[in-house]
Amino acid sequence: MTSPSLFIGSADGQSIEQPGVMSNRHGLVAGATGTGKTVTLQVLAEGFSRMGVPVFAADIKGDLSGLASPGSSNPKIEERLKAMTLPSFRFQGCPAVFWDMYGEAGHPVRTTVSDMGPLLLSHLLELNETQTGVLYAGFDVADDQGLLLLDLKDLRALLAWMGENARELTSTYGNITAASVGAIQRRLLVLEEQGAEMFFGEPALALDDIMHRDFSGRGVVSVLEASCLVHQSPKVYAAFLLWLLSELFENLPEVGDLDAPKLVLFFDEAHLLFDGAPKPLREKIEQVVRLIRSKGVGIYFITQNPLDIPEEVLGQLGMKIQHALRAFTPNDQKTIRAVSQSFVANPSFDTAEVLTSMGIGEALVSVLDREGRPQPVSRTLIAPPEGKIGPLSPDQRSDLIGRSPLKGRYDQSVDRESAYEMLKNRAEQVQADEAWKKEQSAKDEGDGWLEAGEKKGRQRQGVGEAMLKSAARSIGSQLGRQIVRGVLGSIFGGRR
Repeated sequence: MTSPSLFIGSADGQSIEQPGVMSNRHGLVAGATGTGKTVTLQVLAEGFSRMGVPVFAADIKGDLSGLASPGSSNPKIEERLKAMTLPSFRFQGCPAVFWDMYGEAGHPVRTTVSDMGPLLLSHLLELNETQTGVLYAGFDVADDQGLLLLDLKDLRALLAWMGENARELTSTYGNITAASVGAIQRRLLVLEEQGAEMFFGEPALALDDIMHRDFSGRGVVSVLEASCLVHQSPKVYAAFLLWLLSELFENLPEVGDLDAPKLVLFFDEAHLLFDGAPKPLREKIEQVVRLIRSKGVGIYFITQNPLDIPEEVLGQLGMKIQHALRAFTPNDQKTIRAVSQSFVANPSFDTAEVLTSMGIGEALVSVLDREGRPQPVSRTLIAPPEGKIGPLSPDQRSDLIGRSPLKGRYDQSVDRESAYEMLKNRAEQVQADEAWKKEQSAKDEGDGWLEAGEKKGRQRQGVGEAMLKSAARSIGSQLGRQIVRGVLGSIFGGRR
């Protein structure tokens, strides 16, 4: 049985296809604004879905949702279909599940502070080296103290407790200063203003829920609504994608090269993953990209300028789809030369020249053969998508969300006992203990006054006075003290 292939388009009457067995070797879709990157992304996502491969894609512009609905013919699509030989083509929608970190245009996406970890979290908070060290210490403290870090209020409570006990913690966890703790707390406030608080909590996203097929065997496409997120909170967007990579890498078993990937990820605006990332995080990303293919996961980066991706990552990418670039500035021209040299040359045309002359829906495409060898670059007409080009209407999206198999699983947040509640209970217990001690001290002073008063001469006693003296003599026991409180309360209450 022949393994499946991903149909991309046609070049000189020949089909350009990526073998399914090589599709875990990752890929790149690049090009200037308006050259057709989003449509290409949709074509690839639909192709993987037909192969039975689950897909997770970030929708930056808000127009990827149309893949869930059948497309319709128009003159441009008819022209494109006549210009290429397609193995099969019919307008149809993909099985899709919608996600939204804000919970408005899809199921909420959450993870816990613990799962995010100190490395990604310090990057998200833009901490310096000293502050990052304090944050690492905080995670160690939480582990040692049995404190669950689920949401941001847990982290705030932990930091506050660390600030109050900095002197005691320093001997075990290194130098912890109030200044560093305060700086982290201020960064948390900034993060919360960007809406990041909604991202942390439970129920956390389960990997299985983005890795399933529908009843017909097609891979389900999970679409993350990120049009607002990437503009309002780009750091949160990048942190989520990196967390997802990390979780997949740590939890999926080794499977080697399958006939088709177990999961494919499309990361739009990929440069955000690397912008401002510290060296340890960059090294982590490079490691994950290099090794995650053996777990059956393919990663496809989408960006305007391929040079925004670090060379160490670019070198790991098998399939390259390069839409047109513009040569307006010397830097643009430099980019064009660098990009053209990254392809295996095709003797039939000048790669650098073609890069600036292609129209919408055209691209320079290089794929791997079944042996993993890069093929010469081809000037390719990208196939039209089978789904709708553009976004779904709000009613269509709402209908699909309402019929989602994951309906009710993530829609309501859960706030179980964690670090915030545990530290709050500890603080209340300490306050109660201190109040009890003060109360006991005050009673002891009162008992001394009663005993002193008893020694002042023998006077005629009333019934009430005799009861007081009798109770005072039993003050040595807790029961006696309770009796005194009760008697005093009844007597003084009766005199009002």
